Amino acid sequence: MRAIVIGVGNEYRGDDAAGLIVARTLKSKNLSSLKIIEASGEGASLLEAWKDSDLVIVLDASCSGARAGTVFRFDANKQKIPAAFFRYSTHAFSVAEAVELARSLEQLPPNLIVYSIEGKNFAAGAGISPEVANVVEGVIERALCDLEDIA
Repeated sequence: MRAIVIGVGNEYRGDDAAGLIVARTLKSKNLSSLKIIEASGEGASLLEAWKDSDLVIVLDASCSGARAGTVFRFDANKQKIPAAFFRYSTHAFSVAEAVELARSLEQLPPNLIVYSIEGKNFAAGAGISPEVANVVEGVIERALCDLEDIA
């Protein structure tokens, strides 16, 4: 099975770095069979990154109005990704838009899971908030369970 984890974000925009931080922490665990990449979130590059993969986990920050640090999990093969979660995305083309484009082109991977971590501060130069930092390990554990359950 070809599995990939894609951490999305901008490390210089506060909590927008949430997906990158989860991906980097996961990468530090040296899981040899798992491809882990970092992405800015640009739609075309996401479609290219997950091309030919059987299982994709995308990690990104969101700004939906929920409490900071709230973790959302979406199974893109069973439900649409709410565009409103990514309305303040610093990416030109949000994760939700990339998923829906792939769906319309019939290019969704067989298994596509999106984890969204609700951010608090997306200001330039800001560090990651404690609320987001506190959920990183939990998201890693959930992503590893997905990898094990689906693989």
